[in-house]
Amino acid sequence: MPNLPVTVRMFGLLHQFRSEQGLPSTVNVEVPAEGTTGRALAESLDLPCDRIEGVFVNRTVYGIDHPIMPGDRVAFVPYGTPGPHRVFLGLYGAGRGER
Repeated sequence: MPNLPVTVRMFGLLHQFRSEQGLPSTVNVEVPAEGTTGRALAESLDLPCDRIEGVFVNRTVYGIDHPIMPGDRVAFVPYGTPGPHRVFLGLYGAGRGER
């Protein structure tokens, strides 16, 4: 049975980064059955990992090294999210955690 693709979205300057390259900011990506990490996924998409503060995986925010499994929904969020939103979304802890 084939793996389900991972749906990946990029926000803020990551969205702009992709747009400037003529690339979409939402993509479906195949990952191995054993999964991958947010960092490896970002690198495969040529995203600047040093600009990523958090990775939402299935609506929960984690640090960039969190595991990603087939079928997950992923969103990369860059540094620069305003203060109250950082705390509300959980970015404050994610950006300081797995780096």
